[in-house]
Amino acid sequence: MTTPVPLMPPPEERLTRYGRLRDRLLDDPDWGRMLRWFAPLVVTALAAVLRLVNLGHPHQLAFDETYYVKDAWSLWTLGYEGTWGKDANEAFITLQQLPLSEAGSFIVHPPLGKWLIALGMAVGGPDNTVGWRIATALLGTATVLLVYLVARRLTGSIVVGTVAATLLAIDGLSIVMSRTALLDGPLTFFLMLGALFILIDRDRVIPVLERADPDAPDPMWGRVLWRRPWLLAAGVALGAACAVKWSGLYALAAFGLYVVVTDALARRRAGVVLWPTSAAFRQGPVSFVLLVVPAFAVYLASWTGWLVTSGGYARQSDPNPLIALWNYHEAILNFHVGLVKGHPYASPAWEWPFLLRPTAVWVGSDPGPCGVDHCIAVISTIPNPLIWYAGVAAAVYLIYRMVRGWISRRPVGPAFTFALVGLAATYIPWLLFPERTIFQFYTVAMAPFLAIALAVVLRHLAGRREDPLHRRQAGERTVLIFLVVVVLVSAFFYPVWTGMSVPYEFWLLHNWMPGWI
Repeated sequence: MTTPVPLMPPPEERLTRYGRLRDRLLDDPDWGRMLRWFAPLVVTALAAVLRLVNLGHPHQLAFDETYYVKDAWSLWTLGYEGTWGKDANEAFITLQQLPLSEAGSFIVHPPLGKWLIALGMAVGGPDNTVGWRIATALLGTATVLLVYLVARRLTGSIVVGTVAATLLAIDGLSIVMSRTALLDGPLTFFLMLGALFILIDRDRVIPVLERADPDAPDPMWGRVLWRRPWLLAAGVALGAACAVKWSGLYALAAFGLYVVVTDALARRRAGVVLWPTSAAFRQGPVSFVLLVVPAFAVYLASWTGWLVTSGGYARQSDPNPLIALWNYHEAILNFHVGLVKGHPYASPAWEWPFLLRPTAVWVGSDPGPCGVDHCIAVISTIPNPLIWYAGVAAAVYLIYRMVRGWISRRPVGPAFTFALVGLAATYIPWLLFPERTIFQFYTVAMAPFLAIALAVVLRHLAGRREDPLHRRQAGERTVLIFLVVVVLVSAFFYPVWTGMSVPYEFWLLHNWMPGWI
C-alpha cells in the first residue's frame, strides 16, 4: 500500500507558521543575545572590507588630500602647519626631500583631524598612501558601528539597527570619504559618537526626572542634576568634532537644545509645575557647563602643538599665546565668511537633496585591463542614489509625522525625531551661506542620520506584530525587495567609488544626471 504524500499546507498557514517561528526566535533570550553581538560584527566587518581593501589606490594625493596630508605631516614634524614649496605633491609620491619650511602657513581648519591623519603617516611614512588614509578608513568603519548602536537605542530593535548600519556600510558617499584623507569622515565619526552619548544620557536621566521624589525641596521646580557623566562624554566627543571642523559647533548647539527640550518634557510628565522654566533656567545652565566646558577644553587641547611652539601662523601676534590664538581665529573666521571663489564642483546646499553635483575626487589615466583607448578610472562621491533619495523622502515623512503629532497633541517618540535633530544640525546651517563655496560631499555628515531615518520608516512600512498578516506580508516583501535592489545598485556603483579601471561606456552608465560627470 502506497503511503500518501502529505499535502503542502496552504499559504496562509505557512505564513502563520513563519510568523510564529520568527516571533519566537526574536523573543528567545539566547537567540536575541547572539544577534546582539553577531549583527553589528557582521555589518562592521562588511564596512571594513569595503573601506580597507586596496586603500592605497590611487598612489597620489587626491582632491583636497593635497592640503590635509601635507598639513598632517607638517604637524607631526613641526607641531604646526608649515609652508610647502614647489612640487610638494610629487615629493610625497616619490619620497624625495620634502620641501617643507618652518614658516607658519595660514590654515583655516582646526588641527585634530590632521593629527589623526598624521598618526597613520607616522607609522607608514609620508609616501605611504595607506598611511595617509588608514585613520579615516578606520573611523569611517567605526561610524557604521555607531549608527547601529544609535538606531538600536532609538528603536530597541536589532533589525532596525542592522538595516541602518548596512545602509551606511554600502553607501558610496561614506565609502569614498572613508577612503580619502579628508576631514569630513573624522567629523562624522565624532558627531555620531556625541549623538550616541546624548541618547545614553537621555535614557539614564529621564527615568530619574520622572521618578517621584518625596524629599524634593520644591515640587514647583523639580530636580537639578549634576551627575550626568554621559552628557560630559558627549561634550568631549562634540568638542572633538569642533576640533576637526568648525561645523561641529552646529551639532553642539543642536544637541544641547535637544537636551534642554527632553529635560523639559520629562519634567512635565513628572508633574513639575514650572517645567519649561526649570529646564531652561535651572537645569539648563548646569547642562551647559557639563556639555560645553569639556567641548571647549578638548578644542583648546587640539591646538597644543601650535601653542607650545613658536613658528605657527600668527603665533607671534601677541606675547600671550591665548590672545595670539584668538587673533588667528579672527583671521580664520574672516576667511570662511568671505569664501566665494568659484569651483567646478561647488554645490550650494539647496542642491544637496537633489544630488545635482557630486564631487569627482580623482580621475585616473591608468589604462588597466580594458585597453588604452576605452578605459577610465574615477572616484566620485555619488551616494547610492536609492539610499540617498529614499533617505531624503524618509526625512520628509518624519517631519510630517512630527508636525501631525504636535497638531494632534500626540507627540511621536524619539525614533521619529532624533534623526531630524542630526539632519538639522548638519544641513540647515549651510543654507544660510548660499554664496559660499561648499561641496556635496559635506553631506557625509548627514548620511548616518538619513540612514537611521530610512531604517525607521522601513520598519513602519514593514508593519507591526499586531498588524493583520496580509499587511505584514506585503510590507515585509516590499522592504526586502527594496533592500535587495539597494545592494545591487551599490555593487553597480562600487567601481566608481574605488577608482577601478572600467570601460568608458560602463562609466557613462553611472552618470544618471549631467552634473554627475
